[in-house]
Amino acid sequence: MLNFTHLTDKELFELCREYGTKSLTWRKKFIGLLPEVNRRKLYEKKGCLSIFEFAAKLCGVSEEQVRLALNLEKRFEDKPSLKALLVNGEESINKLARAASIATPKNEKELAAKIKFLSKNALETFVRDEKYAQNFGGDFKNRNGLFEPLFDSKSLPGHSNPQQNFRNANAAFKSTELQLSNEVTEKLLVLQQKGIDVDKLLLDFLDKRDEEIANKKAELAKEIQANQQNRQPTEQMVVTYASRYIPVAIKKLLCEEYGTKCSIPTCRKPAQIIHHAQRFSLSQNHDPRFLAPLCKEHHAIAHSIDFQYHCARDRLR
Repeated sequence: MLNFTHLTDKELFELCREYGTKSLTWRKKFIGLLPEVNRRKLYEKKGCLSIFEFAAKLCGVSEEQVRLALNLEKRFEDKPSLKALLVNGEESINKLARAASIATPKNEKELAAKIKFLSKNALETFVRDEKYAQNFGGDFKNRNGLFEPLFDSKSLPGHSNPQQNFRNANAAFKSTELQLSNEVTEKLLVLQQKGIDVDKLLLDFLDKRDEEIANKKAELAKEIQANQQNRQPTEQMVVTYASRYIPVAIKKLLCEEYGTKCSIPTCRKPAQIIHHAQRFSLSQNHDPRFLAPLCKEHHAIAHSIDFQYHCARDRLR
């Protein structure tokens, strides 16, 4: 009998994590076998009344999980890449089930790659965004390529007007979500009663705000470019690299433009990471025109569609 009493807390925890990871891996592989077991009716040959009893006895898999595995196998009949993830036990059926709603024979290969790369939460966010983008078409395309349906275009992400994207996206939400103070509401009402076009007044204000932010970005970009040109190699002729620290002025400008939330129009999560649409390792600058605050999930999605990022990462390994 093994004696674990001599293990430290850290060693015991690491052992628990190792065994837990292995158990999850083999559980996924077992679930992947169930469609073939069901097809052969192997459970009957082994004395079980149903595939559900077979799965419960051998691996403790619930009836719900068995039904899900069998249903997914049928849905993936014309999607070999996704079916391979299921029957080979490469991914959990919960992740596969989340992606099944947007899976088609046309996009299944790319979707399979997404399932492998993204975490469960990021994949759920991606599927929700993909459904939304498909419903609203070309209105959702920005510098990160996150609003355009992924499977409708192979082009590199463009750089359209992010403020317009916000307006288009927010228009899809009910106007009752707009919360104005009583003072602002009363002032707008007074202006409207005087015959002033309040809509035009607000649109002019928003356009002016967009223009001011764009000008500030352009000024900061010029400063960054000038500093980058003045940066000289060291005496040993080794190229000096820019700091990954993002200046306060740039952070302040991004906060002025996007607030404290994720910059994806349909997302309401707090921003956690400032994403470089142009890889920092390649551009060596923090040009605010190519920065956007993102939540953890959308940051993972942004990197998953960045082919250059993968190439650079592989070279560094």
